[in-house]
Amino acid sequence: MNRTLLLIILILILSTGTALAKVVSQPLSYMHDGATLEGYLAYDDAVSGKAPGILVVHEWWGLNDYVRSRAEELARMGYVAFALDMYGKGKSTEHPDQAAAWMKEINANMDQWLKRAMAGLEVLKKQPQVDTARLAAIGYCFGGATVQVLAYGGADLKGVVSFHGSLIPPSAEQAGRTLAKILICHGAEDPMNAPETLTTYVNAMNASSIDWQLIVYGGTRHSFTNPDADKRGMAALAYNPSADKRSWQHMTYFFNEVLSGM
Repeated sequence: MNRTLLLIILILILSTGTALAKVVSQPLSYMHDGATLEGYLAYDDAVSGKAPGILVVHEWWGLNDYVRSRAEELARMGYVAFALDMYGKGKSTEHPDQAAAWMKEINANMDQWLKRAMAGLEVLKKQPQVDTARLAAIGYCFGGATVQVLAYGGADLKGVVSFHGSLIPPSAEQAGRTLAKILICHGAEDPMNAPETLTTYVNAMNASSIDWQLIVYGGTRHSFTNPDADKRGMAALAYNPSADKRSWQHMTYFFNEVLSGM
């Protein structure tokens, strides 16, 4: 067989494999506490066998195209990603007042907040593509706080990552229940978290036995991962491309550690 023919065959094999590999995505409806919720599942159908599952929790705006795109990014990395719905089917908004009202309905009661997030985690676990021994969660803004609540609630997650989420210091009881390792990606100029909040958080985490890390990005405000942040008309929010890229890389390194075995 001459080299030219061999090269053609190799190109055909590679192009066929690429064509067959694609991200499959679909909405998934489920129920919790009488509410109809609709999440978003994404995975690469070229991945053979079971893959680690990543729960994705949206910002206070609700489950929108931004968080769906993050789920798809994770799927392209070989994970099975499920973006849960914390508010209810179809509830997403561009208005801060509405977003704040929906968020407060959830986080006003810590027990109900945890249960609503756990309901989404159970949906992820039930997907046949998921290796339930390798689960993690990420969240943005309100979602970043939510994944901390999941960790403190004893969810069987290997790790959680909060991107510009509120900093929630655990009580001694919560720390004792925590199984997940925690990565916090935080903007140094995030006005949603006062400087004293950061100090309180660090002190509480140091007093615990939790495996945690906090990465602070200089010159960075709230919602730094979202390219649409500057369109919201809120001075506290600003997209930061370098912090966005770096935090995603830090998440990737973290997952390589806690989800080893891929």
